[in-house]
Amino acid sequence: MTPTLTMGVEEEFLLVDARTGTPAPRAELVLAKVADTDATRLEATRYQVESASPVAHTGHELRAHLLRSRRDCTEAAAVYGCRLVAGATPVIAPGPEPLLVDAPRRHDQSARYGALTDTFVNCGCHVHVGTLDPETAVQVTCRLRPWLPTLIALGANSPFRDEHDTGHASWRNVVTTMWPCSGIPPRLTSVSAYEHTVAGLITTGAIKDSKMIYWDARPSASWPTVEVRAPDVATTVDEAVLLAVLVRALVADALIAIRAGEPAPDIPTEVLVAARWRAARDGLEGMAVHPASGEPVPANTMVDALIERVRDHLDAAGDLSHVTRTLARLRRDGCGARRQRLVFERRHRFTDVVRYLADATEQQGG
Repeated sequence: MTPTLTMGVEEEFLLVDARTGTPAPRAELVLAKVADTDATRLEATRYQVESASPVAHTGHELRAHLLRSRRDCTEAAAVYGCRLVAGATPVIAPGPEPLLVDAPRRHDQSARYGALTDTFVNCGCHVHVGTLDPETAVQVTCRLRPWLPTLIALGANSPFRDEHDTGHASWRNVVTTMWPCSGIPPRLTSVSAYEHTVAGLITTGAIKDSKMIYWDARPSASWPTVEVRAPDVATTVDEAVLLAVLVRALVADALIAIRAGEPAPDIPTEVLVAARWRAARDGLEGMAVHPASGEPVPANTMVDALIERVRDHLDAAGDLSHVTRTLARLRRDGCGARRQRLVFERRHRFTDVVRYLADATEQQGG
């Protein structure tokens, strides 16, 4: 049952100059000031930090962890004149400073992928659910495929890039698909099939190792978990918890199907790719693609279908009230992308958007 499944969340944040809102390449300095060095680390670029929550058994526990890590990172950033921003793409373009951190892996990626590494300046919310053995993790991943676009729509939080409206709610999810192993995962139903696929990709040179499997969901390369990477980083902690408990409930539902011997849904990849793009463009306020019919439906219809499918798991875990409350707020105020655009529409200043994101990131209340 759901309560036996644990959760963890990795949140990637941008650092911006507190005065100008421009991305600030001070990640190494800031991380040296963070008290809990085990929970924070460098990301790919000098403009980002990542926090990783401890393992949590309840949504309430996870929320406390995320609030604490955001507070610690915020206080460390302030020492160097920075603010922490839970926005998935830089609203204002970074300056001319070197982009990637000075590490052998990043040098190798720069040589191998060239300008593709520019897309590393994006921030996601990565949800881990465990504990799962490798075979089960692969089978669960296969069963998550139909719901990944809905999670993207719920978490859409990157409409702007470099002082430009991209026309999408989650531009991060668009640009990351340029990488060889990204987007909707293939339908792999066994750990042997997964390992064979990864080995083949390494042989081709498309990826360096299994850590470069950037699919929207994957068996973690480091932990006994399924890792869902689809959503943008959430502006608020409550939205991050919403995404985490929904993923955990979907995993619980998948485990029941696996135990019952039900085959994984065989949905054409092209339908899910279309659904993924539509979710990235429209977010929560627009249309979605129903994975079963391939027909357009309101995005909120897919959200309702997700909730209906996992309601019992949410209820058993004590998460249903948080989901109901947070979803009502999203439907009233809009997903992260919609809220960013509403801020911009007031005075047409991108600095206002950055300030809004920083304020919301630092918020410690409900």
